[in-house]
Amino acid sequence: MVTRSITRTNLNCFLNYPTVVQWNNTIRASVNEGDPDKAFLLFRQMKQSGFEPNFLTFPFIAKACGKLSNFKLAEAIHTHVVKSPFCYDIFVQTSMVDMYSKCDQLDIAYKLFKEMPDRDAASWNVMIMGFAQMGLFDKVLILLTQMRLSGFRPDSVTVIALTQSSCNSASGLNALKAVHSFGTRIGVGNDISVSNTWISAYAKFNDLLSSEMVFKEISVGVRTVISWNSLISGYAQFERFYEAVSLYRNMCHEGRRPDLCTITSLVSSCIHPEAISEGRQIHSHGIKIGFDSSTSLTNTLISMYSKCGDMDSARYLFNTMLERTCVSWTVMINGYAEKGDLVEAFDLFSAMEEAGEKPDLVTLVSLLSACGQTGNLELGRWINRYAISNKFGNTVMVCNALIDMYAKCGSMKDARDTFKSMSERTTVSWTTMISGSALNGEFEEALDLFLQMLDSGTKPNRVTFLAVLQACTHAGFLEKGFKYFDLMEKAYKICPTLEHYSCIADLLGRKGKLREALEFIQKMPLKPDAGVWGALLGSCKIHNEIEIGEFVAQKLFELEPEAAVSYVAMANIFASKGKWDDVAKIRKMMKCNRVKKSPGKSSVQVNGATHSFTVEDRCHQEGIMIYEVLDGLALQLQEDRLGQYTEFILAHHELEK
Repeated sequence: MVTRSITRTNLNCFLNYPTVVQWNNTIRASVNEGDPDKAFLLFRQMKQSGFEPNFLTFPFIAKACGKLSNFKLAEAIHTHVVKSPFCYDIFVQTSMVDMYSKCDQLDIAYKLFKEMPDRDAASWNVMIMGFAQMGLFDKVLILLTQMRLSGFRPDSVTVIALTQSSCNSASGLNALKAVHSFGTRIGVGNDISVSNTWISAYAKFNDLLSSEMVFKEISVGVRTVISWNSLISGYAQFERFYEAVSLYRNMCHEGRRPDLCTITSLVSSCIHPEAISEGRQIHSHGIKIGFDSSTSLTNTLISMYSKCGDMDSARYLFNTMLERTCVSWTVMINGYAEKGDLVEAFDLFSAMEEAGEKPDLVTLVSLLSACGQTGNLELGRWINRYAISNKFGNTVMVCNALIDMYAKCGSMKDARDTFKSMSERTTVSWTTMISGSALNGEFEEALDLFLQMLDSGTKPNRVTFLAVLQACTHAGFLEKGFKYFDLMEKAYKICPTLEHYSCIADLLGRKGKLREALEFIQKMPLKPDAGVWGALLGSCKIHNEIEIGEFVAQKLFELEPEAAVSYVAMANIFASKGKWDDVAKIRKMMKCNRVKKSPGKSSVQVNGATHSFTVEDRCHQEGIMIYEVLDGLALQLQEDRLGQYTEFILAHHELEK
């Protein structure tokens, strides 16, 4: 054996003229580090240096192309492959199928897949995953059958793809349970990646009991941070912060170190004022374990403090950020917008542009949402003009937000014009237009729009049917309400939620069919919540029905003992019948349960700022002037009424003569 030492000159020579293996390693590292642009630059340099890609280079660069989802680059890479000696290599061909799938060119991917002379399990999995990511569950099942008939055994990757596609299928939760059963039967149920995917999938359907069941079946020593994060994220998704925090404590007790995803999920679950204490504790713990410099976490914290009403803490975090992204500006703007402080929101919007950060679609949608909530039509129109001048005017997302804003501001003409101008309409577009028409009392038009939506081939979802049922409820269309309720279940296989049941109960009640409404609620497959019972109690108040009203009120007292609405409604029903002793009993119950009725509040917009007033409110800085004007108006109204009464008496005397 001859040993040769590498001199400094030889080493420099080796570094300056790398081998294909070294080029492949640097390209792969760039892709894995999330820098596909750098990978393409290295690929070009490799070609320019005279090195030809091999059967490993193409899969790495195909993966980079998939991350960029760039169809033109995909075609260029494919051309290189066709001209190379590796065009029939199964590894390279599989990577081409995967690349086209990730570039949303599923037809081309499937054509290449069918033309492959040889396939392995990885090839089948790549094609199945492609259809799964597009939500084509039926096609995924066909491919699975073909895969098994071809003699290939499905593995954990196959089951993960099946799980992902089941989440987008019409069968939903039932399809997921079938995939779960299949995965267990073929022996991949104990694979940690499969279990983690199942936990997340069940959580998406709000079936957190099944998520917990899968989680508990994983051995304590096998559970990873991803396992914990999947379950914590599930609870956070539905704002169940107490359970999320409890899981987090158990995770730490088990010796698992939380990562950035854990803390971010926990923070995102604390979005109500009563959760702010837990939110602050999680924030503190995040700082202790070294995540205080994370921009993404800071953005989530700003959102959390804003939603909890602590705008000072949110603004402090924003002001102290060393690096702000478009998301940072948007969450801060959205915080002020949700609070109704449009002056501060638009000041930040201007500061964002001055800082050189270009607002995106989400920024504009946040501002439009705020304009809709506060009824500020003029600012909404200004954002519309801004969106058009910045090439956002034709985007579906902005158009949907504009329709919603115009409808909430009462300008249905602008809402219709925006809707008609859209070249592409999604389910959200139709639903927003239907909901806006119903909100403005245009019930017949709302139902006509729904029929037009069905004729266009657009598939309605749960929210669409909720908007339709609300239109039927407020218009008193009893037969149509039941017709669309049945259509939702039978034709579109959409399981009604409590909100849908509440609409039908409300519709029956408004029509005076209180007994039928009660029977409908008692036969519901879901346990009625306060919203369902509250709808019926409201109808009892309209029709002064004591017997059913007392029964319903008792249910509400048990569900929400501290909510004043049910007590006040029942007291009004008793008062309408002159049962003053019963009214006194209700008031005594309120006192014992420490129930307080919040005073009514009115809001008015002046120069972009929202001013709120409650009964006998004298705290406004312009209070003295405001009440002087109000007193003057009241006096003028009394004088006008007195004048009208005098004219009426004189006219009556003239008629008698």
